[in-house]
Amino acid sequence: MKIRGLLISAAVALTMAPPAMAERASDGNVSIIYWQAPSILNPYLSGGTKDVESSSLVIEPLGRYDQTGALVPYLAEKIPTVDNGGVSADLTSITWTLKKGLKWSDGSAVTSADVKFTADYCMHPDMGCAQLAGFDGIKSIDIVDDLTVTVNFTAPKPNPYGPFMGGQSPIIQKAQFEGCMGAKAPECTEQNFGPIGTGPFVVTDFRPNDVIQYKANENYRDPAKPAFATVTFKGGGDATGAGRSVLETGEFDYAWNLQLAPEVIAKMEEGGKGVAIAGFGPLVERLEMNLTNPSPDLDADTRATRKAPHPFLTDINVRKALSMAIDRVLLTEIGYGKAGFPTCDLVPAPDLYAAKNDHCLTQDIAGANALLDGAGWKKGGDGVRSKDGVRLSILYQTSTNAVRQDFQALIKEWWSQIGVETELRNLNASVFFGGDPGSPDTFQKFYADVEMYANTFNGTDPQTYLAAYRCGNEPKPESQWQGENINRYCDPAYDAMLDELFKTGDLKRRGELGIALNNMLTKDSYTIVPLVNRGRVSAHANSLGGVVLNTWDSELWNIADWYRID
Repeated sequence: MKIRGLLISAAVALTMAPPAMAERASDGNVSIIYWQAPSILNPYLSGGTKDVESSSLVIEPLGRYDQTGALVPYLAEKIPTVDNGGVSADLTSITWTLKKGLKWSDGSAVTSADVKFTADYCMHPDMGCAQLAGFDGIKSIDIVDDLTVTVNFTAPKPNPYGPFMGGQSPIIQKAQFEGCMGAKAPECTEQNFGPIGTGPFVVTDFRPNDVIQYKANENYRDPAKPAFATVTFKGGGDATGAGRSVLETGEFDYAWNLQLAPEVIAKMEEGGKGVAIAGFGPLVERLEMNLTNPSPDLDADTRATRKAPHPFLTDINVRKALSMAIDRVLLTEIGYGKAGFPTCDLVPAPDLYAAKNDHCLTQDIAGANALLDGAGWKKGGDGVRSKDGVRLSILYQTSTNAVRQDFQALIKEWWSQIGVETELRNLNASVFFGGDPGSPDTFQKFYADVEMYANTFNGTDPQTYLAAYRCGNEPKPESQWQGENINRYCDPAYDAMLDELFKTGDLKRRGELGIALNNMLTKDSYTIVPLVNRGRVSAHANSLGGVVLNTWDSELWNIADWYRID
């Protein structure tokens, strides 16, 4: 397929559930529970799903991805393509036009200046934007008129939908955030905790790591929506409690991310209060290898930065052996059952970009031991390997969750069989996935050797997701510990191939490049060690209508269409 075809075929029709009510705010309160509690309502300062999705009730992008992965307009009149004139024939620019009459929740007009400001805010060199990869390759942004903005790229961009698409890239109000540029961004508590938005709801109270209260936005563009007058968004607890609160007790209407054994969920459903819903996308539970030294003996400007290479995880033999020792089939069976598949890939879907590697699916303890023996890592009297005075002693951290702790225990045992000493640590998810630059416990700061979590990307094209691993995009002190390159990975060959992906339109070639980039991060370097392609499993009350599970965007993407079933 030629580069024009990729854009000409972009979906532009928005399909939503039919309205279920005649007037706004007629259905009372809807209660949502995320056992990972939001810590901030600004996705540009946090890559955590809990923060991105809780903020999506308030701030919105120009376009989203629907439940099929198709591009659909939200604040924009339409999705720009080459065919409709919104994307230049040479693919060097994309022009967005806002819907007429859009208002912020404070009643002021939404304009193209807000769109440009959003990009300027994230791209500020002192910002440390958590979503910077989405703005990769932008040369300039021109305001055409009050409703129109043109994004110009440094080179032809066959997939120009990085900025302003999906829940990770919403538009923020210039008037509210213009005093929060660069290094000041994390200091703007009022703005980050209560953004003015265009979404169906407005924040009325936010208690970080606890609960958010919202009310219906009186200035929302559809006068009949949302059906609910208020939203209670409760955070914290655990997946078991969240599941029970919907499926057994009926205390809540919607529970996110039921990371539980399938038999546990099935038993909960017997309570008769709700139903579990599931769908597969590119969500991967994986191990992240720290390529930098997290030792507390280092000064604050050096610790866990590229100034200090890791004392043993820079040895690919160690990273590969750690991967070889893991039984992914067993992990999947005990943790997810039919809601997961063992995987060797960071990008397991969609099919065009899926490498479908199987090299890691058979556990090989003997091979891992032989590899370490050959690399000079010798076992001592305590069974732990060392080389040149460096012990294979790992701090392995993740968030607090029953499935993850089961994984930790098994992996620790397998690693002990290859001469690796492992200390386990689990942290409250609200802290681990938080964006506080002062916290030593965030996954971005990575004050550990190995950490485990899952994340995904918006839409069906992994371009922006893979761009996260570009050299320089790692969290560091000068970026307030924001950044998407968690491993501190840097390979000029990777960046060169990424550049080729950004300018390639032929779908077959895009797939080849995406697979090659996936392989560079996984089987070629073992920088990322994938474990399980997880299905998204959530639950909603039998009395809650309009829910459409979306694995390609925020799960709360269509909350304006939710309604109460009598």
